[in-house]
Amino acid sequence: MKPIKRAIALAGGGPAVGLSIGSLKRLYEEPDIRFDVWTLACIGAWLGIVWNQAEPGKELDTSVQFFRSIFRPDDLYDKFPIASAFAPDWAESIRNTVEFALDPRSYQNLVVPDAILGAYEELARFATDPRQWTNSNLNTLILNQVLAVNPWSRFMTSLIYKSKTRGLARVYYKDSALLESIKFSNLYKPGKPVLYHNAYNLTDDRLELFSNANPKYEKISGHTLCACSALPYIEEPVVIDGKTYCEGATVDTVNFEDLMRNHPDLDEVWVSRILDIKQVRKPENLYDALNNLVMLFAATTSEDDVKLFKHHVAKTHPDLKVIEIPVAFNVNYDWTYSNLDRSVDEGYEATDAVVDAYRQGRVLTHREAERVSEEAAKPRRAAKAPAQVG
Repeated sequence: MKPIKRAIALAGGGPAVGLSIGSLKRLYEEPDIRFDVWTLACIGAWLGIVWNQAEPGKELDTSVQFFRSIFRPDDLYDKFPIASAFAPDWAESIRNTVEFALDPRSYQNLVVPDAILGAYEELARFATDPRQWTNSNLNTLILNQVLAVNPWSRFMTSLIYKSKTRGLARVYYKDSALLESIKFSNLYKPGKPVLYHNAYNLTDDRLELFSNANPKYEKISGHTLCACSALPYIEEPVVIDGKTYCEGATVDTVNFEDLMRNHPDLDEVWVSRILDIKQVRKPENLYDALNNLVMLFAATTSEDDVKLFKHHVAKTHPDLKVIEIPVAFNVNYDWTYSNLDRSVDEGYEATDAVVDAYRQGRVLTHREAERVSEEAAKPRRAAKAPAQVG
């Protein structure tokens, strides 16, 4: 009997990575379910690489330990809601500030006489016309007739936005202890599955793949892994051989098109996309708002990509099984131990339902998958209700 050739797709989703960890935990309890190909993006690439570089039999423990080093204890995170891996490059930021301050061009157009005169006139009109005294008009006045024309605020604003600092944090360092903890050489040992991850080449305007086994692509390394996670504005882009890269998941969730081109003989593709629009909550502060900015588009993009992939392979590879693991709704976007632990548990439970159906010779429908997620959410939401009321 011909062995089943499987691929697994681990998508991005930052602090929801525990869902994929839980899925792998459950899948690897089945001795006959193993994956010949791993197609990865963003945080899914970190998990896929950490999992496959681990010593045999220690994949789960190694992965959990690795990601706990990125997450924080809940009490520590409460008043410092930043993952431990998101460190700004302090020395580079100081250099950029000094360079900006010493550059004569930084002082051009700080004083715009016509704009200042116009601002004074507008301020005078505003002060003498009570009909204009609304919150909206006042806010606009402060922005345009005070801050926008004031030389000091103009300088500070241009320093923040126009110095050479290109992200809130820097993800790649050649001597990073986090990267050194990953044994990339283990990915190239005999018997390892084929791994892919993507990154977007901003220099040449194209999506690129990296692999441990396919000679068509550049080799996976710590440098390429960081490139695939360089989410614009959040993390600085990564330069490799003079080319500038950012996260590829914003373009292609998990390289579905190239997956079938490179492996047309696949029998099954298992998908863990971990993000869903129902995870997004109304923002209560800037922290929530920034998470929504990132996750809203990422959740819808990943869901749409899976739908398009299913539609495409139904025509081109009708015998291919696409097995999608339900996405848990209780997960939030906190880099906390409790969120990681909860995600692992819920990913495990969701995958357990998928495996049960698989053993019965069927694949959960999209509606069945949604029902699994909804049922898992009910008891936890009910448990939270009294606290919300109080």
